[in-house]
Amino acid sequence: MRNDSASLSRWEEPQPAGPNPDVQELIRNSAFEIIPLNSASEAIAALPPQSRVSITASAAKGQAATLELAEELVNRGHHAIPHFSARLIRDRGQVKDLAEWAKYVGVTTAFVIGGDATEPGPYHDAHTFMQDLFEHDHGLDTVGVAAYPDGHPLIGEDERRHALFAKQELLAEAGMRGYCSTQMCFDPARIIAWLKGERSDGLTLPVHLGIPGAVERAKLLTIGARLGVGQSLRYLHKTRRSMAKRLGSSAHDPSELLEALSSQLTPLGINGLHIFTFNQVETTAAWQRALLHS
Repeated sequence: MRNDSASLSRWEEPQPAGPNPDVQELIRNSAFEIIPLNSASEAIAALPPQSRVSITASAAKGQAATLELAEELVNRGHHAIPHFSARLIRDRGQVKDLAEWAKYVGVTTAFVIGGDATEPGPYHDAHTFMQDLFEHDHGLDTVGVAAYPDGHPLIGEDERRHALFAKQELLAEAGMRGYCSTQMCFDPARIIAWLKGERSDGLTLPVHLGIPGAVERAKLLTIGARLGVGQSLRYLHKTRRSMAKRLGSSAHDPSELLEALSSQLTPLGINGLHIFTFNQVETTAAWQRALLHS
C-alpha cells in the first residue's frame, strides 16, 4: 500500500479569521479513526498523547485485528474505541468473549455497527448484537452507534431511522451512555436538515460529526464513492475547485465544513468529531493543533 503521508508532509496549517469557541471545543473532543492496515504503525506514532482513537472492523481484516490494535493503543496510553461489527460475530459465545475482553483490557467505549460481512452469523444488525452484549459484564460505560445524514446505500430511509431510534431506546433501557457518529457528509445544509429532522422526531443522543481529516483529496473522492455518500460527493465536486485555489495543495481542509456548521453545533447537540484519517494521522494532527492554537 502506498504511503500517502510523505505527499502531504508540507501541509500548510490553516489561518482562520479567529478562534471559534464552539469549533475549538468540538475539536478537543475528537476521535481519530485508524484502520488495521500495515500503515497503522506509522499512524499510531503520529497520534497526540492520550488520544481518543476509533479502530475499524471489516470483513476483510476480521474482528480480531481490531482488538489487537485496540490493545496496543491502550498500552500506549490512548483511549481506544474498538468497532464491534455485528455481522462478523459467529455466536453468543463470541459476544461473551468480547465482553470479557473489553473489561480485561480496560476499554470503556465501543462503537457498534452492523458491518459489511456478506455472510453474517446470527447477528444481522447492531441492535440484536447490543441486546446480547448488554447481558454480560462488559465494563463499558459508553456505546456509539452509526447515523447516516447522506442516507445508506443498502438500507431504506424508514428502516434506517427505525434502527437508530431502537438503538437509542436500548441504550436507555440498559442505563448506558451513548452517542451517534455520522458517516461522512460534505454538505453542511444536508447535515443541518437531517439532524433537525431527527431531533424533531425525538433523537436525544449526542452527535459526533464524522468528517474526513487533512487527507489527500483524490483519496477522499475515491473512498467517498465506495462508501456510497453520493449526494455529498457531488457537493464536494462542485466546491473542490475553489478549495484547491485556497489551499494551494492536494489536501482536503476539514475547517471548511466546521466553519459552515459553527452556529448550529450547540443548538443541534453536536459535541464531538469522528475524524476519518484513512491512516493519514500526521497531517490531520497538524490541522488539529493549528485550530486549537489559533
